[in-house]
Amino acid sequence: MPVEGGSSSGSASAARHPKQKRKAHSLSIRRTNSIEDRLPGFQRGDMLEGQDSKLPPPLRNNLLDLFGQIEREFENLYIENLELRREIDSLNERLTGDGQAIEGGDPTKGALKTKASHSTSQLSQKLKTTYKASTSKIVSSFKATAGSRALCQLLKEYVGHRDGIWDLSITRTPPVVLGTASADHSALLWSIETGKCLLRYAGHAGSVNSIKFHPTEQMALTASGDQTAHIWRYMVQLPAPQPPPDVSAPCDDDQDSSDREEGEVDGEGPCEVPTVRLATATMKSHQGVVIAADWLVGGRQVVTASWDRAANLYEVETSELVHALTGHDQELTHCCTHPTQRLVVTSSRDTTFRLWDFRDPSIHSVNVFQGHTDTVTSAVFTVGDNVVSGSDDRTVKVWDLKNMRSPIATIRTDSAVNRISVSANQRIIALPHDNRQVRLFDMSGVRLARLPRSNRMGHRRMVCCTTWNEENQSCNLFTCGFDRQAIGWNINIPALLQEKSLLLCGLSVLQ
Repeated sequence: MPVEGGSSSGSASAARHPKQKRKAHSLSIRRTNSIEDRLPGFQRGDMLEGQDSKLPPPLRNNLLDLFGQIEREFENLYIENLELRREIDSLNERLTGDGQAIEGGDPTKGALKTKASHSTSQLSQKLKTTYKASTSKIVSSFKATAGSRALCQLLKEYVGHRDGIWDLSITRTPPVVLGTASADHSALLWSIETGKCLLRYAGHAGSVNSIKFHPTEQMALTASGDQTAHIWRYMVQLPAPQPPPDVSAPCDDDQDSSDREEGEVDGEGPCEVPTVRLATATMKSHQGVVIAADWLVGGRQVVTASWDRAANLYEVETSELVHALTGHDQELTHCCTHPTQRLVVTSSRDTTFRLWDFRDPSIHSVNVFQGHTDTVTSAVFTVGDNVVSGSDDRTVKVWDLKNMRSPIATIRTDSAVNRISVSANQRIIALPHDNRQVRLFDMSGVRLARLPRSNRMGHRRMVCCTTWNEENQSCNLFTCGFDRQAIGWNINIPALLQEKSLLLCGLSVLQ
């Protein structure tokens, strides 16, 4: 717990000391000759005691701890730098002595010069590698501690499904609602502000794997494990907005939602809301699970992706199959359409994703891209000329549509990546992971934040999908997972980008 500003320096020392030891434990740099070793009772807070500060005591103490950690890191780097320089000088003296004994002349000639140069180069490279790795760990630790909590806040939890949620989407026309697709064979529509379930679609006979909304009409497109995709109409009335609950407040009930029984549901269950059971149109040409579906620009055609290794293009009005997009060697995992052009990208377990071009009615070209070493879980378009692909190989790659031979940025993570999304306005990539984390990156691959997660906040199982809400400045990012809940987040994007600029400036100074 943070120490109040009125407590004594001794109690502050006792409260902060375990925290500093834990942080020191997590860093790989060897601790030697630190300030605390030389001055064991000295606390940085004593230096500023008596000085006026408008910062809250917990925040002030946290900042002091962080800056103290940074100072110790640079002190260790300085000591290691001195040791390496002494090693270089010693090696140079030894090589010089060997050269005089062997050649009796200039030690910089022939093979001796090459040997000395090579050894010096190795030591210099070691010094550079140690320096860069250490500064990277410092910045990463600082950003994960201070940035994520202040810039990413949980606003609302949407609980009502009886099984994991695979996908979620935001309507493009008023009323703006949240849609979720679940393994419990249903899709639900939610009020974003109140978290109340407004409507349930129960027309599928299998898991509902994706949901997308029509660009101009109140229609939804869902894909299912029953080998079909459905288009259905909805009509909802938004309830009066309510003040958001304090999700950060302590809770007496410590039960993990992942441990609940299958029938337990918080809030209003699906049986208590209006239910739609009949589809306006049904697409049923696939011979396997339909894993995803999306609307082409204009909303007159839809594309579906299936485990039968094919993607199909349908006419919405007649439900007729227009094109069967074949070529993938294994099951498809996702499909996405360009927001302004007749382009489709499909991803597959065969480690590739394919770009299908329908802009010319007479020519339907396809390009195959092999940029990953494992299942490509999703590939999505951005508003510009980019494609972002995520994979089970724990990487995310950003591609330029004008030159797709190699990625323009590669993001390496510590866990498999599921269905990603990209903010249209700010071009921020949201990555949902198998390890329950959600991370934010920019298009150049710079990490911006990690969404906070604890026993009482965040997802408790695999995070399946993310989506941005461009029209809402407060609740502007949504995530869903196999813990049967969707979560609405407030991402302070201007502050996030400002912090990124400050960190980049700091790195440029350090380097």
